Amino acid sequence: MQTAKATQISTDDAGKLVLRAALAIILLFHGVSKLIGGIGFVGDMLAKAGVPATLGYLVYIGEVVAPLMILVGVFTRPAALVVTINMIVAILLVHTSQLFTLNETGGWALELQGMFLISSVTVALLGAGRYSLGGAASRFN
Repeated sequence: MQTAKATQISTDDAGKLVLRAALAIILLFHGVSKLIGGIGFVGDMLAKAGVPATLGYLVYIGEVVAPLMILVGVFTRPAALVVTINMIVAILLVHTSQLFTLNETGGWALELQGMFLISSVTVALLGAGRYSLGGAASRFN
């Protein structure tokens, strides 16, 4: 009986690791792109919405810092909430017109953003698991 429970814990934690890694690594590509190319587009979109363009620099927290924290498993839940907020802002600011739109292959036009959003909410709810620097017992993991 103990073996079954140990296996369950192990596979649960492995699943959390895979989810964390997938979310963080794919989102990091977007963050690194903004590090290299700048946040001009983000700043422009914020300015159009009447928000100070300098707040665009917060995208670095949502797409670089938070994903790195999720990847290594340190303050995973708060970092996942930051990604969730980042995705909600991105959807409302840039993709509102696509909310009920299909792409050319018949899928939802916001599949990527939707997966980032749902994955970050899931990580925030599940936490990091054992395979993390913060460990499963950490209050914010």
